[in-house]
Amino acid sequence: MNITLITVGKLKEKYLKDAVNEYAKRLQKYCKLNIIELQDEKTPDRASEKEELLIKEKEGEKILSSIKDNSYVVAMDLKGKMFSSEEFSSFIDDLGVRGNSNIDFVIGGSLGLSEAVLKRANYKLCFSKMTFPHQLFRVMLLEQVYRAFRISRGEPYHK
Repeated sequence: MNITLITVGKLKEKYLKDAVNEYAKRLQKYCKLNIIELQDEKTPDRASEKEELLIKEKEGEKILSSIKDNSYVVAMDLKGKMFSSEEFSSFIDDLGVRGNSNIDFVIGGSLGLSEAVLKRANYKLCFSKMTFPHQLFRVMLLEQVYRAFRISRGEPYHK
């Protein structure tokens, strides 16, 4: 299975880079992982709604250009469905069984995802109604993907 993480913004903090690298290393046993970091658009202080929409559209164009035609796209969206870790594991397993061997997880910028990206998404997933820093969320997503593979193979994990 090929997992691609498409994310707006670059990791800056060493401890987050180290965590991402650790999960990337662990995931090598289960899948081929590709991480695509896209340049975020600068948001001016007190940006108008129109300016914010334009920023999301620009970031959305970058995201869409990174998605392959044969990818199953999972957009991280506050309006998406929430899963337990076990349900998320079953979700990934089911995608593989249905022949979806290329799964792209998309994390938008600080303003979220454009309508065009949300329309392209095959699925919208929400981890929590809480807001998380995008850089930290990348680590959380990779940890859950790793946990999902461990669960599906009956390997031990912390509940």
